[in-house]
Amino acid sequence: MQRSNNDIWVGLFVLIGGAALLFLALQSANLLSLNFQKTYAVTARFDNIGGLKPQTAVKSAGVVVGRVESITFDDKNFQAAVTLALQNRYSFPKDSSFKILTSGLLGEQYIGIEAGADEKTLQAGDVVTDTQSAVVLENLISQFLYSKAAEGSTPSGNANNKK
Repeated sequence: MQRSNNDIWVGLFVLIGGAALLFLALQSANLLSLNFQKTYAVTARFDNIGGLKPQTAVKSAGVVVGRVESITFDDKNFQAAVTLALQNRYSFPKDSSFKILTSGLLGEQYIGIEAGADEKTLQAGDVVTDTQSAVVLENLISQFLYSKAAEGSTPSGNANNKK
């Protein structure tokens, strides 16, 4: 059998296309993050992280300024310790607030940074305790249902005592 140049070029094109599809799939699922910029690590402590995952975006004013590096459980404080890799070109005041937010109603969660006013900035290894945990939809629904049930069980005066 004799191979032609067209067969080689078609095979090469198919391999490049398959590699591009694999790259896009991994990138869209946040399983692959190609970032060649220098970062510094900051740890934030949360009571509840909801569905936060490693490699999730860290945003400030809608701009991605870093990624979640790792998530561990601190069994002394009973809190989640989230290590963030923030890009060196962005510096935030020490009194900045970190919140777990959701993009859209039921979308993916990310960490939002609300800058403070302190003159000192966060450095590598700092621990941030000014955090707001994730809003868990199930908790909101249960609170709403319990409040409605409590309203229904209260006496409504003497509406049943008509003559």
